[in-house]
Amino acid sequence: MKNCTCPPNAWEYYCPEHGGESRVFVEAFNSLAQYIHNWAKRKGFWDQDNNDAAMIALVHSELSEALEAIRNGNPPDDKIPDFSGYEAELADCIIRIMDIANARGLKVAEAIIAKMAYNETRPRKHNKLF
Repeated sequence: MKNCTCPPNAWEYYCPEHGGESRVFVEAFNSLAQYIHNWAKRKGFWDQDNNDAAMIALVHSELSEALEAIRNGNPPDDKIPDFSGYEAELADCIIRIMDIANARGLKVAEAIIAKMAYNETRPRKHNKLF
């Protein structure tokens, strides 16, 4: 911990060297991402290689569906009614992101940890209005 440059109150949660929670998160994220990508391949979503721009557009489409769920009063999702439409569409966003991460070998889980450690050092609202 002496050589750790993480902010004092963040290292235990976000430092990959010191934070046990970080390692658990990364392992769980990457394991689920691998499962999701294998599922997506089985379901035909990777019959041909997808370009990165198209994959980002698909994530964006899920975010737009989340917005529509809110605009429609956020009723229960029609496929998984124990969850609101907003929850289901945000889940779809994350599923697509995890699929991309595994397909491209991206270190998204590790980037989340690093980004949160960095964000701990930033000012309130990052000096922006919202």
